[in-house]
Amino acid sequence: MSESNATIPQHERMKIPRQSMPVQDAKARSRNYNEVALGYPEETAMREATRCLQCKRPKCVEGCPVGVNIPAFIERLREGDMPGAARSLKADNSLPAICGRVCPQETQCEALCVLSKKHDPVAIGRLERYVADWDLAHPSPPPGLPPSSGKKVAVIGCGPAGLTCAGDLARYGHQVTIFESLHAPGGVLIYGIPEFRLPKRVVHAEVDYVRSLGVNVRLDTVIGKTYTLNELLGEQGYDAVFLGTGAGLPMFMHIPGENYNGVYSANEFLTRVNLMKAYLFPEWDTPVKVGSRVAVVGAGNVAMDSARCAQRLGAKAVHIVYRRSAEEVPARAEEVHHAEEEGIHFDFLTNPVEIYGDEKGWVRGMRCIRMKLGEPDASGRRRPLPIEGSEFDMDIDMVVMALGTRPNPLVFTDSGGLERTKWGTVVADEETGKTTKDRVWAGGDIVTGAATVISAMGAGKRAAADIDRFLKGEAVPEAEAQALAAAG
Repeated sequence: MSESNATIPQHERMKIPRQSMPVQDAKARSRNYNEVALGYPEETAMREATRCLQCKRPKCVEGCPVGVNIPAFIERLREGDMPGAARSLKADNSLPAICGRVCPQETQCEALCVLSKKHDPVAIGRLERYVADWDLAHPSPPPGLPPSSGKKVAVIGCGPAGLTCAGDLARYGHQVTIFESLHAPGGVLIYGIPEFRLPKRVVHAEVDYVRSLGVNVRLDTVIGKTYTLNELLGEQGYDAVFLGTGAGLPMFMHIPGENYNGVYSANEFLTRVNLMKAYLFPEWDTPVKVGSRVAVVGAGNVAMDSARCAQRLGAKAVHIVYRRSAEEVPARAEEVHHAEEEGIHFDFLTNPVEIYGDEKGWVRGMRCIRMKLGEPDASGRRRPLPIEGSEFDMDIDMVVMALGTRPNPLVFTDSGGLERTKWGTVVADEETGKTTKDRVWAGGDIVTGAATVISAMGAGKRAAADIDRFLKGEAVPEAEAQALAAAG
């Protein structure tokens, strides 16, 4: 941008309105899988970057789980130094093009932006996407790496937590291998998030960047079957293991009729659509049967993704069925807004109690009950309570259960000493990711249950730092620490 624009006084910069993101027309996009948000053009990105006040003590950085130096990359963008902006961004975040699309910035970095006290916050996520997309279009050599430490780390799972942990460990100089159970890398980024929100090419490019740091990715390798944790730490010669396998085990309501044909878990439905490319049928011969009247139970981001996919695959009417009110919806406001624009129906304060099937075993309807909100529960949200006598039937022929997930227990085969909670998640220190099993760390959904991409990345980053301290001899395994304490 010009020198005059770069030196606009602060009080004038504060008057610049937040720049809107160009999007595909709602009617057109509701039947295609092209990306909904189109990205800032250069002039818009520069104007939005001008809004950043370059605070001396930037609160926005405190709101970022991976600690991106937000003012630094925005300043370089504003100066027109795109290579510098990309280097600054990727110094802290190995997956910026992904985060710029799916990270809930509105509740994290942007929520702490100083401008948000009286104005709209800087569109940090949109600027992150702009810089990251420029970097993808103008690839540069990977950063220089330190000499090899001679230490080997196994990272289990090629999702956001695993990729982040692996990338940071490689930058520390360690030899890293990611073990991924599926036939494509990316984890939930590739099988869970639809093309219209996160294009596969972006995920592939970000994975390639992590590979360029020297990380080896082994696909079709199921830990718990191909190798156990103890085998990795023993005969396979790994000095440490990071568990980032996510939470891929679906949850159901356990109501009558859930076993009828046409009832999907969101995991199965989205995996068929995304990883198996059902959205490209008939070019890819992996069809997915979609009803004409679809009910998606739940209201998180996964529910929005499922509903919008069903609509794009030909459903005539799609309903989000949610037992709480609109105020309690956990999905990102932007995703809810896009779903509403695309014609998705929302049935709030509604809960399924039974699914009906026909004589051939296919879904033909769903009985629901109206709900009211009582006192807050453990989540802080008001508890939904059924209204007696308010049952009614919905005329639907397909149901997607988007109720959350738990970790798949397979990885825990032969993993003695690894403590888990009653929900099946791994017990791990929040700050370090250290588990109760020596030389094993964990982070992301396997610890927290289903959460956000960026929170998983933050956990991977913190674990990588602690693993590095351990491998350098600056920390000792828990068992050794206890033995030393007992001896001393």
